[in-house]
Amino acid sequence: MSNQDNGVQLTLNPTEAAAAQAPAPGPTLEPAAPTLTLNPSAAPAAPEQKKPEAPPVDMDERLLSEAEKKAVADFAEKIDITDSSQVMQYGSAAQKNIANFSESALNSVRTKDLGEVGDALASLVVQLKNFSPEEEKKKGIFGLFQKGKSQLEDFKAQYAKAEVNVDKIVSVLENHQVTLLKDVAMLDQMYELNTQYYKELTMYILAGKKKLAAVRSGELEDLRKKAQQSGAQEDAQAYNDLVNLCDRFDKKLHDLELTRMISIQMGPQTRMLQNNDTLMVEKIQSSLVNTIPLWKSQMVLSLGLEHSRQATAAQNAVTNMTNELLKKNADMLKVGTIETAREAERSVVDIQTLQHTNEQLISTLDEVMKIQKEGAQKRREAEVELTKIEGELKQKLLELR
Repeated sequence: MSNQDNGVQLTLNPTEAAAAQAPAPGPTLEPAAPTLTLNPSAAPAAPEQKKPEAPPVDMDERLLSEAEKKAVADFAEKIDITDSSQVMQYGSAAQKNIANFSESALNSVRTKDLGEVGDALASLVVQLKNFSPEEEKKKGIFGLFQKGKSQLEDFKAQYAKAEVNVDKIVSVLENHQVTLLKDVAMLDQMYELNTQYYKELTMYILAGKKKLAAVRSGELEDLRKKAQQSGAQEDAQAYNDLVNLCDRFDKKLHDLELTRMISIQMGPQTRMLQNNDTLMVEKIQSSLVNTIPLWKSQMVLSLGLEHSRQATAAQNAVTNMTNELLKKNADMLKVGTIETAREAERSVVDIQTLQHTNEQLISTLDEVMKIQKEGAQKRREAEVELTKIEGELKQKLLELR
């Protein structure tokens, strides 16, 4: 069974589903409260910032358009709470759509490894960082005096090797960029689907609540009055059966409300995933159009400066090494002497240790005394409670007789 009006549809058949999007309320601004002071020269105290409580969102027909309200009203008339099969299947199609949507979003995260993009960017950084015109300094002072080796040629060879590796990484990043752009478009579609499922669940819940309220205020109330007037067992049972059916349907509506909340949360979660992908695309783009061209231009300048660097490299290295050795020896002598003097003056057991031990011992004794007092108090209270329980049991037995 289904009801359709201007494209808005609710169905008792779990294989059909539809929805529409409700407008979100806009933000509001509140004027700041005025302040008074007796000291105009003093800086005004900053008012205590209290986080405003979020107002609860009432789920009613204000969330629907006129066509959707009519569809909900027509659909509510067709709901049969006494049909167990219909109650069991009520809204299951929308719940299944939410479950499938959640699974699709999860699979999207699983199949897309942003770690690979991070690894590629990290590899790019390593390649640019490892390439340095001062690489020979790492070999020590004696490396500066090696003969038969041109530092300039080595420098050019390093640049050529790094350039090849960078080009490979660029190709990987470009492929990842295309994949991420497709994912951004896919997440847009997923967001729209989730909005439809959310509206569909809202309509199911509102229709169910409308029907439940009508049954409780009409048919259920009539059965209650009839059972009271007749006093017949079958009338009381009929009333009790309808109460149970209403409760079952109420629980079913609560399940739908939980599923609706999952759909509400999936909206911002989907946007967060989309935003992460977009940020990564921008990072890749920045690396491709800024970092790599800048690196190559700087390497051209470095090649030109290599000639002048070679003339002073050896002398600078010797001078720097001598200064470093003198500083390190002086630092080590100072640290060693101070540590030796400090250890020699230290007691076998620190007074702070003894104080801590004494404080813990006193605290332990206080805690034991407190526990013992509390235990005694609880036992006295339990004795009083036991007498009351015994009296209540005797009273109830007398009432039964």
